[in-house]
Amino acid sequence: MARFTQRVTVAALIAAAAAAVSAKPSSSTVALPANAFAECPAFFVAGHVPAPAPAAGIGRLRALCYEAFAVLHNGESKTPVYVVQRLNRAAVDDADEKRTNKFFADARLPRSERAELDDYKRSGYSRGHMAPAGDMPTARAMAQSFSLANMVPQAMKHNSGPWARIEKDTRSYAHRAQGDVFVFTGPVFDHHSSAIGNGQVRVPSHLYKLVYDATTHRSWAYWQANDDAERVSKPISYEELVQRTGIEFLPRPVRTSSR
Repeated sequence: MARFTQRVTVAALIAAAAAAVSAKPSSSTVALPANAFAECPAFFVAGHVPAPAPAAGIGRLRALCYEAFAVLHNGESKTPVYVVQRLNRAAVDDADEKRTNKFFADARLPRSERAELDDYKRSGYSRGHMAPAGDMPTARAMAQSFSLANMVPQAMKHNSGPWARIEKDTRSYAHRAQGDVFVFTGPVFDHHSSAIGNGQVRVPSHLYKLVYDATTHRSWAYWQANDDAERVSKPISYEELVQRTGIEFLPRPVRTSSR
């Protein structure tokens, strides 16, 4: 199957990613794992690996590379901080794999930091993909997308309804785009966030999906309450998403413009 074309060399991206993570972290961000995402820098805009802002429940971060996405995993919440993808027309054209539905706990994470299948059983929440199964271009990528490291506890009707529509609209945009589209997806927790299972996997209050077109520099973000009553709301700007999450997803001075 066709794979997306990398427009810069892997070596250059690795060097950029290494420079980003070797720099002394700002006091306003959490330190990333050493050499974070050195094995898969092409998922990040110009090799920039975003660091989360300090917050309750942020800690024990681990960088996980998969074939079609990457996860910054939070061992405190046992969910992603964010998941990032790089989409384009070729990648979307390849996304025709049969859905496997074989969820699994990622053995690369210590047991004390990961969600287990039993945590979701009878919880009342679905295992909500951050990198959608519908985006996966190969059978291997499809299987990997069912890692619980790529999941959050998500309201069932929201997952299958408004969120599925957002995922489909994002794929459609990437298919029309002239080049690469970078997508960041993740959960947001508040002080009242509950947890499920013996592993105490935290339930997000909101979910976001940032879409950045690297050719046109257009960007927008979906901000959705993790609630069955939620509908697809009007997208917010990149600047508003950064303000709400405390995460600079794109390197400065990358230009962005609203959708």
